[in-house]
Amino acid sequence: MNLYPTRLTEKLKEAWKAVLPIIGIVLLLSFTIAPVPPGILLLFLLGAVLLVAGMMFFTLGAELSMTPMGEKIGTKMANASHVAVVLLLCFVLGFVITVSEPDLQVLAEQVPSIPNHILILAVAGGVGLFLVVAVLRMLLSKALSLLLILFYLMIFILTFFIPEDFLTVAFDSGGVTTGPMTVPFIMALGIGFAAVRSDRHAEEDSFGLVALCSIGPVAAVILLGLWYHPGDTGYVPAQIPQIRDSVELWRSFSAGFPKYIEEIAISLLPITVFFALFQIVSLRLKKKKLLRILIGILYTYIGLVLFLTGVNVGFMPAGNYLGEVIAGLPYRFVLVPIGMVIGYFIVKAEPAIYVLMEQVEEITSGAISGRAMGISLSLGVAVSIGLAMVRVLTGVSILWFILPGYILALCLSFFVPKIFTAIAFDSGGVASGPMTAAFLLPFAMGACQAAGGNIVRDAFGVVAMVAMTPLIAIQILGAVYQVKSVRAGRTESMEESYLDIWGEDDIIEL
Repeated sequence: MNLYPTRLTEKLKEAWKAVLPIIGIVLLLSFTIAPVPPGILLLFLLGAVLLVAGMMFFTLGAELSMTPMGEKIGTKMANASHVAVVLLLCFVLGFVITVSEPDLQVLAEQVPSIPNHILILAVAGGVGLFLVVAVLRMLLSKALSLLLILFYLMIFILTFFIPEDFLTVAFDSGGVTTGPMTVPFIMALGIGFAAVRSDRHAEEDSFGLVALCSIGPVAAVILLGLWYHPGDTGYVPAQIPQIRDSVELWRSFSAGFPKYIEEIAISLLPITVFFALFQIVSLRLKKKKLLRILIGILYTYIGLVLFLTGVNVGFMPAGNYLGEVIAGLPYRFVLVPIGMVIGYFIVKAEPAIYVLMEQVEEITSGAISGRAMGISLSLGVAVSIGLAMVRVLTGVSILWFILPGYILALCLSFFVPKIFTAIAFDSGGVASGPMTAAFLLPFAMGACQAAGGNIVRDAFGVVAMVAMTPLIAIQILGAVYQVKSVRAGRTESMEESYLDIWGEDDIIEL
């Protein structure tokens, strides 16, 4: 049995490279302006080790299992003759994946006015419905930008009819529910659907599923806000653990492991069962390919258990404490540049980011490099965290940032290549993953608590801000790419005209 040790080593190096800057920043802050108790620091460092190991297993596992599973199911469904059956399967798939997403349980706890099961079912229904819309768009080859404008216009009109305390939770839900479980599978599903098309727009249409699926949760939570008229959206942050010795340190992690072992097992089960049914009914993959996918599922499971335990048990208390200490300084404005630096590096540690960058490079045959995408995403997230910290310190409504941001992103969609728009809106859902929810959100909550603000109104919304700025950053990358392509085309045509007039030998002689 090939367990891919060489590739695991490569993924380990990638994970260390991504996480090391975060460790360095936290250590620098803790030994200078923001002293951290030894117990919290040890939790963070042990969490970082688990996070690196988790990223190593998850990225390879998603590559071996989630991507091929999604592509093969997508290709098989696209070849089906009954469109109604395909759309029904897409709804069921979107629904079951969302219900099993671990981060959705966290979201449900943040909205005390709505029963948890009603919120979860509504959000899952929203994702399932918009996955159907996304697949229909691909099958009918409709423009993504027009659909995005239509749905976001609807959402922003509805925001004026719900309480402001509820607004931030609604926008955060779009980033939370497109987590590490759903993103690789849904993106691969899009590639599978596009593979059966031979037209020139197939490559562009392979992206955009995550973009549309991210709208579903926002719309669902806003509609529930209209229905329930929530009056109390107060949120009490979790207590920071007091670690006095190594036994208590291990107890914190040993309490977390069983929880995430169970959660990830429940999360992976629907996708695995769905694939198993397809394998029995129509796929019938050969033993070698099937074994590769099974190993990938095992690696994905191990990776997510280690990753989520490390992030939630180790990173969350450190983020909360650092935010509280820095915001309590006499020069609390330093929170903005520190948040920007953390934001720049922390997006590199999001597990699904690597899946996105690899798929973009593969689909575009290297025309859009993963490195350029990574830098664009980092810059976008840095800006978003800076703006989020401004909100924490000033209490400015999230609408003053979200509304102009989305208007700018949607306007840019008319001036850049379509594939960049699709990738940009997919990136928003991918960038706002568990690292944002488990480190940056507690960081903002701790800072908000120290600044005396409203936690739900001013601290929540970080995930929404992180999901917004990549839309602009990636499309700006697309504009630069387009300008360079035009210039290259002009140079090429000039060279051809010179050849027509002078001939190749004359030019060489000159």
